[in-house]
Amino acid sequence: MCLIVFAWKLIPQCPLVLAANRDEFFERPTRPAGWWDDHPDVYAGRDLQAGGTWLGIDRRGRIAALTNIRNGQAPAADKRSRGELVANFLGGDAEPRAYLDQVRETAGHYNGFNLLIGDEQALYWVSNEGATEFKSLEPGIYGLSNGTLDAPWPKVVRAKAQFASLLCTGAPDDAYYEMLADTTRPADSRLPDTGVSLEWERLLSPICIESESYGTRASSLVRLHAGGHAELRERVIR
Repeated sequence: MCLIVFAWKLIPQCPLVLAANRDEFFERPTRPAGWWDDHPDVYAGRDLQAGGTWLGIDRRGRIAALTNIRNGQAPAADKRSRGELVANFLGGDAEPRAYLDQVRETAGHYNGFNLLIGDEQALYWVSNEGATEFKSLEPGIYGLSNGTLDAPWPKVVRAKAQFASLLCTGAPDDAYYEMLADTTRPADSRLPDTGVSLEWERLLSPICIESESYGTRASSLVRLHAGGHAELRERVIR
């Protein structure tokens, strides 16, 4: 998952509205969002290579979502799969705040990540980039890609502005998917320096990424409703 924009505690009767794109190599085997056979209360896509997931909900009305940190360094092969951070939360019984303590103890076992977890009562962001830190989020609109929370990358700034406009106008779901399909590339002068080549910075810069081997594979909408009901809708692109 490489782009998430979300509104927390701004919409009456819907504490969380979230729109997200998952970016990945096309050769990595994946199962579309659905109920898991081994964890029947979990609804999420599944990474068939490592068994975890990047975004999901459960029947208790909880959510978890993940993005990787991009810092120009190759992922360490001896680290655990980051997708298990989402899967373990949704498939377990720990409350969000208690799960954060578990994550902080094991954060060094994973390559760089951003993790969102929560329910209708509280939403948390935690990252292991640098010193492992977590934040209980206040009401607002947030954006998260492969840097820190609300890092002003062009794709994050653009997606947040479009997302806010859609929320204000009560737009239908199709409009959110159109936003997530935006392939506009910013000027080179606005690109972040994340340690990869300029060619890769350009390729990764749009909201929706297109290339022959890597790109946006699915777009998702999540809503947490008051009363503990969660819904996730996914459109598989490739």
